[in-house]
Amino acid sequence: MTLSGNQKRKMKSAARLYAVQALFQMEHSGQTAEAVVTEFQDHRFGASYEEGNMQEGDPQLFARLLETAVNYQASIDQMTDRALVAKWPLGRIDPTLRALFRAAGAELKDPDTPPKVVISEFVDIAHAFHPEGKEARFVNAVLDHMARESRPEAF
Repeated sequence: MTLSGNQKRKMKSAARLYAVQALFQMEHSGQTAEAVVTEFQDHRFGASYEEGNMQEGDPQLFARLLETAVNYQASIDQMTDRALVAKWPLGRIDPTLRALFRAAGAELKDPDTPPKVVISEFVDIAHAFHPEGKEARFVNAVLDHMARESRPEAF
């Protein structure tokens, strides 16, 4: 079965959302990346609900984001800290946003994904968790700073 470009984009978007959820879960449960990847692939990817079918995710992107976020968490967190205001260190940030910054930071390490795509995708995820919009603007500013630091050649 050949997937259309639109289907592939939706699968990547879903994988990014699942990565944020998984990183949040790992932080709060102490589960390993391997355990969470297995759980998500077995129980969430392609699961369907009566209304609003859950989008099939891209399992390779999901696993890669988790692995990179875990393996490079210290450097991603340091980069996030540099993008935050001094009075708001990463430890004071909402845990969902902390997971989002880690997933986005992991994808910013992938030279194949343009930074503007990473920013746009994760701002959309911020909107999903915080529909008021204030957090999405904050996420946009932090991710823009992180992207310019990690991939200046793309700007």
